Amino acid sequence: MKFSLFIHLERISADESQQKLYDEFLQLCEIADKGGMHAIWTGEHHGMNFTIAPNPFINLVDLARRTENVRLGTGTVIAPFWHPIKLAGEAAMADIIMDGRLELGIARGAYSFEYERMMPGLDAWEAGQRMRELVPAVKKLWEGDYTHEGEYWQFPKTTSAPQPMQQPHPPIWVAARDPNSHDFAVANGCNVQVTPLWNGDDEVESLMERFNDACEKSPSVPRPKIMLLRHTYVGGDDADVQQGAEEINRFYNYFGAWFKNERPITQGLIEPLSDEDIAKHPFYSAEQMRTNNVIGTSEKVIERLKHYEDLGYDEYSFWIDSGMSFERKKASLERFINDVMPAFQKDA
Repeated sequence: MKFSLFIHLERISADESQQKLYDEFLQLCEIADKGGMHAIWTGEHHGMNFTIAPNPFINLVDLARRTENVRLGTGTVIAPFWHPIKLAGEAAMADIIMDGRLELGIARGAYSFEYERMMPGLDAWEAGQRMRELVPAVKKLWEGDYTHEGEYWQFPKTTSAPQPMQQPHPPIWVAARDPNSHDFAVANGCNVQVTPLWNGDDEVESLMERFNDACEKSPSVPRPKIMLLRHTYVGGDDADVQQGAEEINRFYNYFGAWFKNERPITQGLIEPLSDEDIAKHPFYSAEQMRTNNVIGTSEKVIERLKHYEDLGYDEYSFWIDSGMSFERKKASLERFINDVMPAFQKDA
């Protein structure tokens, strides 16, 4: 099983310098590259200081000049916000600049906050349909001389300019949860990204079952890869682990508040949650986070990840967004690289 880093800029307070946040983002990515991680993933979000990521290709192109070995992935671009010709061309140009290191992750999007601002009236169902139309169109544009007559886009014969360095094209990943999304991804030769979010390992197992079922439905398609994305914290001792669980509890309460899209937003920052607000969501509690997410000492984390490897996951992505300080993120990532990853080396 390979390991990757999933990371964004998180701005929790108006007092935080955005330039400083980007510098810290770069430092964590450089640690991942030098530490032997397989890939770095960063996504697309708009108008949200919670997750600052207006165009992942900009970040990844910058990272390509600051790293040597890691693959560089969009985790993920939001399909309905892109025209197929624009996505095909920008992704291909990024792949050329990155010397063929691009991994293209695509999703329908998750936040109604963004839908309201980028495409008023859009809902999750239509966003998913747009993704299902976009992915095959991008692949055909990379092949060239492609005419598209779809429900959402129509255009005459077009070839992506440029075309990607990787042939036949960069790996495409589809963020999937429900069985139909797994079926679509596998049938179209795409890899699959999954996350159980705050849920436990029963959901991790269920997601793999959905993927395996999709593979059985498309026996003529070579089996794609599947990546598991989980919040991860490697603590130095039990007190440190508990603090990490409490911080991720708070992160998920803010995640839920953004998702519900009911709380006032000022200058891109959501109205702060009180301790009482956080206590209203016991399924995000620190105890639940320790049980459900990968939060523990290195020994506990290794044990958990061995189970995921046995289930058949090809890649495990360390989701570092957590509202923690840079110093705590850095210490956890370094413990993961130094104490956890060696247990999965082929000669270990």
